[in-house]
Amino acid sequence: MTDTKQMSESIPIYMILALSGGCMDAYSYLNRGRVFANAQTGNMLLFGVNCADRNISDALRYLWPVLAFAAGIMLSDLIRYKIQPKRLHWRQFSVILEMAVLFLVCWLPQDLNSPANVLTSFVCGLQVESFRSVHGNAMATTMCIGNLRSGTYYLGQYFRNRNAAWIRKAALYYGMILFFVLGAVAESFLIRLFAEKALLLSVSLLMTAFLLMLSHPDAPSPRRS
Repeated sequence: MTDTKQMSESIPIYMILALSGGCMDAYSYLNRGRVFANAQTGNMLLFGVNCADRNISDALRYLWPVLAFAAGIMLSDLIRYKIQPKRLHWRQFSVILEMAVLFLVCWLPQDLNSPANVLTSFVCGLQVESFRSVHGNAMATTMCIGNLRSGTYYLGQYFRNRNAAWIRKAALYYGMILFFVLGAVAESFLIRLFAEKALLLSVSLLMTAFLLMLSHPDAPSPRRS
């Protein structure tokens, strides 16, 4: 049974998380050595290219974030089905963990860019697995390719059938992409002013999402063995 009609699956929460997702990717790429926090396809591509060039140190620089992203996905499921906090919904607990890790990243100097990227990618994996759908519609807040595919599919359906429901769904997906881009734009400006501390914008956005979820508690999820 899915957690439908819950605050943690609402459009406002996902828009805030998409802003944060754009912040994280811009931050790692622009301020932490041109490594992607979210776009693991890009990291795997650069890993392969550097392996071909026998540049092992740079290859590993792109591999560690991929592994951290996968670890974040695994931890999200552990939080939901094994740990399952008693006082908070499991998604609220995930957001608290995201905030704590990103806050730590803000204080890591430039000579610790590799650990900073690993931790940021870990948070992205945690978020992408914890927040997967808006009221039953598959949605991502840390990447755009799936949203682009879905939005374009529904736009095509609208042109075929002229059903207003399709255009509303397309607008939802394209809107999520827009918020992701806006987060990246805002972060790029803040990096020029605050450097490593610019990621506090993402922390603030996650805090906003957490407070919204706290004010409208979700029903608990069932345990799975």
